[in-house]
Amino acid sequence: MQPDARRDTLKRLLRETTVRRQADLVRLLRREGFDCTQSSISRDLRELGVAKFGDHYVIANESSAAVPANDAFAALAGWVRDVLTAGPSLTVIKTNPGSAQSVAVAIDNANWPEVVGTISGDDTLFVATAGAAEQQVLVSRLRSLFFKT
Repeated sequence: MQPDARRDTLKRLLRETTVRRQADLVRLLRREGFDCTQSSISRDLRELGVAKFGDHYVIANESSAAVPANDAFAALAGWVRDVLTAGPSLTVIKTNPGSAQSVAVAIDNANWPEVVGTISGDDTLFVATAGAAEQQVLVSRLRSLFFKT
């Protein structure tokens, strides 16, 4: 079966079931007729913007097509702890453990003109901009989205 069909099924499973481990997803997908491995599931989760929130997986950016972009980011706001600058073109976003990839996917999908690219780890995300002016725009945008007062 196609990877798109597997990913659609994976999203459905995450909506319908509380999944705590990738091994559980492999087992559930095999029941649905998909021959998959933990590494293929890990890649699917990353590409779909799925993060572990607390003790289970959630689809962080799934609602972005149905709601305005600011609302989609509002769903991620609880995962972002800090927005910092590191030099004139690198912004560092600190997140809860396991959430950086989902925030990165949301930023990438937003196609903001000031963003050159993102790199994420487990709880830290680096966002590159072309220069200091673009970085100021980005930091202002991020702080308004994630730290509404």
